[in-house]
Amino acid sequence: MINLLRNGLGQVIVGLDLVTRPRKLKRTEQAQAAIEAELANLSLYQFQACPFCVKTRRALHRLNLPIRLKDIKKDPQLRAELEQGGGRVKVPCLRIDEGSQSVWMYESDDIIAYLEQRYGERQPA
Repeated sequence: MINLLRNGLGQVIVGLDLVTRPRKLKRTEQAQAAIEAELANLSLYQFQACPFCVKTRRALHRLNLPIRLKDIKKDPQLRAELEQGGGRVKVPCLRIDEGSQSVWMYESDDIIAYLEQRYGERQPA
């Protein structure tokens, strides 16, 4: 019964997100292409219906950042990758690959602040 309620509420959250999505940040084609090249080093481990993951994906959408999404609920291998690399199974988690090192950033507010600082309004509209 609780699973049914949780799944139903999750679908409502996802539906509301789709209906109320913020506008994407506009950039020149050249600026967007440069950012997308940088994004190849980032991936977001998440659940589709997790409220904190929805919050983070909304920020990705608003900032126009097509980051690779990894749904650990659907793929046990991704879940194991998150646990082994990040040290715990908690979402959302932004993986930042820097050379041979990976930084695992948890907490939606920290992830959004990092993305805002790095890819926010500094880019020309």
